[in-house]
Amino acid sequence: MAVTETNTKFSLHTRCNSLPSAPHPVVSQYEDHLRRLKDREVATCSISSSSLTHKLDGLLDLHDCTDKLLQLPMKQQALARECSDKRVNGTLEGSLRILDICDAAKDFLLTSKESMHELHSAIRRRRAFETVAISKYLVSRKNLKKAIRKALANLKTIKGEFEVSSLSNKDNDTLSILGILKEAEEITMRSLESVLLFMCGPNGQSKKSKWSAISKLMQPKRVACDSQEDPDTNEFEKVDAALHSLLTHKSSSIENIQCHMENLEMCIQDLEVALEHLSRKLIRNRGSLLNIFNH
Repeated sequence: MAVTETNTKFSLHTRCNSLPSAPHPVVSQYEDHLRRLKDREVATCSISSSSLTHKLDGLLDLHDCTDKLLQLPMKQQALARECSDKRVNGTLEGSLRILDICDAAKDFLLTSKESMHELHSAIRRRRAFETVAISKYLVSRKNLKKAIRKALANLKTIKGEFEVSSLSNKDNDTLSILGILKEAEEITMRSLESVLLFMCGPNGQSKKSKWSAISKLMQPKRVACDSQEDPDTNEFEKVDAALHSLLTHKSSSIENIQCHMENLEMCIQDLEVALEHLSRKLIRNRGSLLNIFNH
C-alpha cells in the first residue's frame, strides 16, 4: 500500500513538473493584438485612411500591452538580465527611432493641414487670386512629397539594418520581453511607413496614371465627391488631381474640390489624433525602459 501511495505521489509530481508554464495574460493579449495587426497587413491590398486609422488603433493596443509588461517586476528583471550593454543601447535606440518616425509623420500632417487651411480659406472667399493660392498649395505639396520620400529612403535603410539585426538574434525566446519589444518595433515601423506612403502617394507614378485620375474627376456626369471614384485613390491624391484639373482644364467644379478638401481635412484630423495617442504611449514606454536600465 505504501509503495502504491509513493508511486502515485511520484506520478503526480512528474506530471506537475511536465506541465508547461502558462504565459502571463498580458503576453497573450499582446500576441492577439500582434496577430490582428499582421492579419490586417496581409488582408489590406491598398492603403486607405480607414485602414490606417484601424492600424494605428491596433498599434496603440499593442504598445499598451508592452507598457503593462514593462511595469511587471518579473519582466523588468528579465529584461535587465537579458540585455548586455550592447543590447541595452540597441533597445533604447529602437524606441527612440520609432518615436522619431512618429514625430516626423505628425510634422508632415501638420504642414499638410496648414497648407490645406490656407487654400480652403482662399477658395471659400472666391478671391480673384484663388489660382495663385492653388498653385502655392501644389508647390507646397511637391516640397512635402520630396521631404517624405527622403524620410522613406531613410526608413528603408533602418529597416534593412533592423532585419540584419533580427537574423543575428534568432536564438532569442520569442516570448521574452526583449523579443516582444523587437516585434513591436518592427510592426510599428511598417505601419508608420504606410502613413508616410499614404501622404506621399504612390512612388514612381507615371504621368499617364496621374492624368487618368484627373480625367475621372473631369467627367461631366460625375457627381461631386462621387463614391464611385477609384477606391485606390486616397484623399491627398483626390485633392491634388482636382486642383490640377481646375488649373489646366477649368473642368473640375469648386464644389467638388471643396468636398474633397473637407474629406482630406477630416482624414488629417483622424490621423493626427491617432498618431498623437501613439506618440504619448511610445514616450511612456521609453521612459519605462530608461527607468529599468538605470536601476
